Amino acid sequence: MALLRLDNISHAYGHIPLLSQVGFQIDAGERVCLVGRNGTGKTTLLRVITGETLADDGEIWRADGLRVAHLEQEVPPDTDQTVFEVVAGGTGELGGLLAEYHHLTHGEHLANRDSLLQLARLQARIETLGGWNVNQKVETVLSKLNLPADKRLADCSGGIRRQVMLARALASDPDLLLLDEPTNHLDINAIDWLEKYLLGYRGALMFITHDRTFVRRLATRIIELDRGNLTSFPGDFDRYAQKKDELLEIEERAAAKFDKKLAEEEVWIRRGVKARRTRNEGRVRELQALRKEKAERLDSQGKARFTLDAGGSSGKLVVDLRRVSFRYGEATIIGDLTTRILRGDRVGIIGPNGSGKSTLLKLILGELAPTSGEVLLGTRLQVAYFDQHRRTLDPEKSVRENLSDSDFVTVRGKSRHVIGYLKDFLFPPQRIDSPVNALSGGERNRLLLAKLFTQSANLMVLDEPTNDLDVDTLELLEELLSEYEGTLLLVSHDRTFLDNVVTSTLVFEGDGKFNEYAGGYEDWARYQRQIPDVASETKKRPTAAAVTVEPKRSDKPRKLTYKEQRELARLPEKIEGLEAEQVELNARLAEPDFYRQGNEKITATIARLEAVKADLETSYARWQDLELVAVAASN
Repeated sequence: MALLRLDNISHAYGHIPLLSQVGFQIDAGERVCLVGRNGTGKTTLLRVITGETLADDGEIWRADGLRVAHLEQEVPPDTDQTVFEVVAGGTGELGGLLAEYHHLTHGEHLANRDSLLQLARLQARIETLGGWNVNQKVETVLSKLNLPADKRLADCSGGIRRQVMLARALASDPDLLLLDEPTNHLDINAIDWLEKYLLGYRGALMFITHDRTFVRRLATRIIELDRGNLTSFPGDFDRYAQKKDELLEIEERAAAKFDKKLAEEEVWIRRGVKARRTRNEGRVRELQALRKEKAERLDSQGKARFTLDAGGSSGKLVVDLRRVSFRYGEATIIGDLTTRILRGDRVGIIGPNGSGKSTLLKLILGELAPTSGEVLLGTRLQVAYFDQHRRTLDPEKSVRENLSDSDFVTVRGKSRHVIGYLKDFLFPPQRIDSPVNALSGGERNRLLLAKLFTQSANLMVLDEPTNDLDVDTLELLEELLSEYEGTLLLVSHDRTFLDNVVTSTLVFEGDGKFNEYAGGYEDWARYQRQIPDVASETKKRPTAAAVTVEPKRSDKPRKLTYKEQRELARLPEKIEGLEAEQVELNARLAEPDFYRQGNEKITATIARLEAVKADLETSYARWQDLELVAVAASN
């Protein structure tokens, strides 16, 4: 069933056509990814759909009563409302009631009789509207995105505010959900939860993202906005990429054939009087039509072109961290980290937001001093640092002024004009004197990369460089970093980017601990998935080879009692049963109708899942303890 249809929609920004007689339809249950280069008009298209931007021409049809929620790229303005109030506000009248109920039950208001009476009236009204399921949904979204429910939005950072608006859009449960770069400012755990949530979402979804893993897991159709035209590609992202390459090749051949014919006709017209004879007037008119078509033809934007200068070689040892700890007040951010980074290593750093990834980079760069331990840097280091907050860019200055104090920059020992250099980063000449605060997020990231790559650096430190970059630029950056001869430290939540660039990862695993793994994100994720498999092998007793902790030796190691032997033999089967139940409960929580049940069933299911998790942890620990005793006795 069609939810929305666009017919011959056109819209221009000045003389630049963003939408040119676009036609588009989205049906119930579809998950459509909108792709295109930065600045092509993707965000404008979403705003046209919501009605926030009026198209210059064309018609929009919407199904009766269609409810639309839209996550914008821009950070929302200040408000004195709490995070819970903002998120619940997306559900209409019910949201106001839930916000008031949350305020009463989480403060010190229940001490007086009037508040208790008010609370009773609220409970009755919420019950009448069936609001407890919605309340549970709001609290779940806040929990999964790790948002502070009682904090004022005005006191939150830009990244947190954007997550709050994502939570608001999800909690409103619309018929059509429009998400503009939903994975920005989310860590990998939150992205993984969002993917699972959207896979079970019963409404239609249209989203813009640069996260290729996110697209591959979610999209049922790809639509591309290119030079004002919208093209639909049924199927997944990989099929789209293949088809797109074929279409570009066909377009290039057609353009070459057209240009050849135009050149031949231009030669003919210059022959003089013969070309102006009456019998050739038709050919002259055809040439004029060709010239007009050439002038109106929009060539593809092209690809960014940039290079990296690794400078001179550093010493073999780049960074040596010796039992490094860093505490902020009573909180341990990094605890007892020992690792060594050698010349040529490409290390990815993975962890939730706020876990200490940027802190670790600052310790390595010498911007922070460790609370204890030593950070030793190698010799002949030339460092280039990409800061995710773009602090090295002055928003009041122009693009040109941020890059250089003159009209020239030095790149790899050669002088280049600023305009020519910035063209390699897809900045047209008319944008070079624009202030940075007028640039989009993708343009600011490209400018920061342009500034960074003027440096010679044998140690490249990149903190979230992929935000807002389009896929073509991401793939070029991946290729450059893969060929980079220096040492790379990379913080990123882009899983595909990590897999394609790094050779090892430092992963935050709680309590200030970072552990090192070979390979990229998927290698680490595969390792994590395999951990339970060792313990859950059925009909096989776990072997000593599976035990990673050396048993404590004593002069007379004790043996397992008969009861302990029977317990050890039964543990693998018990663990397998608990794991199967855990999978079933997680699948139940991911079902779209889960939160439409009664509050008691929802609470009971969540409580059972927590109990299963706790039982699993206890069983794993008990199995390992018993196996250690058995191995020690056998030795």
